[in-house]
Amino acid sequence: MTVSGGPGSASLNLTVAHAARMYDYFLGGKDNFPADRAAAERVLQVMPSALLGARENRRFLHRAVRQVAGAGVAQFLDVGMGIPAAPNVHEIAQEVIPAARVVYVDNDPLVSVYARALLTSSRQGCTAYVEADLRAPEDILASDEVAGTLDLSLPVALSLVAVLPFLLDADDPAGVVRRLVDALAPGSVLILSHGTGDFAPEEARRGVEVYQHSGIRVRVRSKEEIAGLVPVGMTLKEPGVVPVHRWGGRRSRRRDAEIGVYGLVARKL
Repeated sequence: MTVSGGPGSASLNLTVAHAARMYDYFLGGKDNFPADRAAAERVLQVMPSALLGARENRRFLHRAVRQVAGAGVAQFLDVGMGIPAAPNVHEIAQEVIPAARVVYVDNDPLVSVYARALLTSSRQGCTAYVEADLRAPEDILASDEVAGTLDLSLPVALSLVAVLPFLLDADDPAGVVRRLVDALAPGSVLILSHGTGDFAPEEARRGVEVYQHSGIRVRVRSKEEIAGLVPVGMTLKEPGVVPVHRWGGRRSRRRDAEIGVYGLVARKL
């Protein structure tokens, strides 16, 4: 899971665990530090599904972006991108549409360093990075990077992958999603994934406790709660809200409890 927002996320403190760097560790990346690795290992002790969940979540993002670009959407707004891990959204989208334009958003200073260094676009397309907080969607939408890269009068794919668990109910995650989607043109698409305790509730509860003891606020949600994050006026694409390893017609022998993440794609009418 990645985070865009949360206490302390605007300062670079490598002695304290950070969700984006823990997620990088789960993915097998190298852009993490001892505090992140120690916290991630504590999570895995009580919630082994976190490892497979992170990796299947990433595969879901890849499949969804490829499908959305294949349907002709050439603009992407990826909020809560986390530390870049190839292939990134722009690399997949620009394989399908070389002129695809992508704006990434996060507010971890370390993510900013890597993003600005690594996110290079195709000649025909464009990428940009915004350091902003998901809880202030108007700031994202009003940024020079969004204005200079995306045409909001045309369809945009909004990616909120594994970021909304880091918004508590008091942050009004459904309202945040709605405010972002309201600014997008008809035909725009929402790509969303979210951790759940539906399949292994006790394991998920213990995992959440480890995150919280590490100073990272997090909340898993049920299928019904996750479906409720999709704004009115959007229609779910088949197969609806399903575990990420099953989305897109993919067959998997993995049990849902081994993954613990739902994914969905919805289209604005």
